[in-house]
Amino acid sequence: MLELFLFVLSQAPAQKPLYPDMPAGSPPPVPVPDAIAADAASMKPYTEVIVGTKARFEMQPIAAGKFTMGSAPEEKKRKPSEGPAHDVELAAFWIGRCEVTWDEYTPFQMKLDKAARLQGGESAQAQDAWADAVSRPTPPYVPMDFGMGKERCPAISMTQFAARQYTQWLSMKTGRFYRLPSEAEWEYACRAGTKSAFSFGDDTAALGDHAWYFENSGETYHPVALKKPNPWGLFDMHGNVCEWVLDQYDEASYASFKTLAQAPIAWPTKLYPCSVRGGSWDDDADRLRSSARRGSLAAWQQQDPQLPKSIWYLTDAKFVGFRVVRPLVEPPEVEKLRAWSADTDAIREIQARQRTGAR
Repeated sequence: MLELFLFVLSQAPAQKPLYPDMPAGSPPPVPVPDAIAADAASMKPYTEVIVGTKARFEMQPIAAGKFTMGSAPEEKKRKPSEGPAHDVELAAFWIGRCEVTWDEYTPFQMKLDKAARLQGGESAQAQDAWADAVSRPTPPYVPMDFGMGKERCPAISMTQFAARQYTQWLSMKTGRFYRLPSEAEWEYACRAGTKSAFSFGDDTAALGDHAWYFENSGETYHPVALKKPNPWGLFDMHGNVCEWVLDQYDEASYASFKTLAQAPIAWPTKLYPCSVRGGSWDDDADRLRSSARRGSLAAWQQQDPQLPKSIWYLTDAKFVGFRVVRPLVEPPEVEKLRAWSADTDAIREIQARQRTGAR
């Protein structure tokens, strides 16, 4: 079904564009030192700039490679959904050193970049026309940090759709293609070459040095990068907040892998469940293991008073955030669209609801 959608999308120039106000082509890339690499060997860390805002964030290069995804049967607290372990091969990519923070997410969520331009606080940028055409959240009806704080803290409580829309907006703001990581990319980056339960070993006694979780969090998330990074320089891969990935969650999906898998992604075909990884400030230690998997639930919107439920906010998921990746080799335009949102009908419905002022 999804392959048919992509074929039809690529062969249907007469169809109304998904984003009618967006200019043709792609926005020019914002000049950033070390953001361009001719090949994997020349990839370097770089600091991305979100033009029209004060937000900056660091991207870390991850070399191409193979790894064993999932957990061994003897790993303590292992769940059946983590097996069978199987080999995966991935191309090179960059990944955020930290989870996306409110500093980065709020300009998208609250349209602060537009407001700053209108008020004369920021000058217009070449990327604005593309970014302004991307659908954005409606105003939240409660503070979405739920009193836990925003300065340097991870953004939370967004739906997977909202996280994917953010990556499209970010791509338009920077002129570089960003998306959520696949589940395989996320685990590869989390493990950082290790095969133990955590990237620092198997002993949960050391977990407090590397992660915020139920035992030490004080029932709240914390600013990013306060704990030790993993061997590849990534912070909070264990704990703080769970992180959205692109994949549909299926407890039995690993059983389908018989040979080496090439960059697998289980593209979502329904709203629930989708995968989150890494565990959170509200989880016990076993949920923070590198191989631990979890699927989203409709109950994460249980307290949302709206009917239909918001497409942007999760009232009952104060433990969910995300980080971004950028592949070294940019995919075709239709593949970018699939990473941002794969369902044209859903996109059109969302746009229609936004035009009428509905959430």
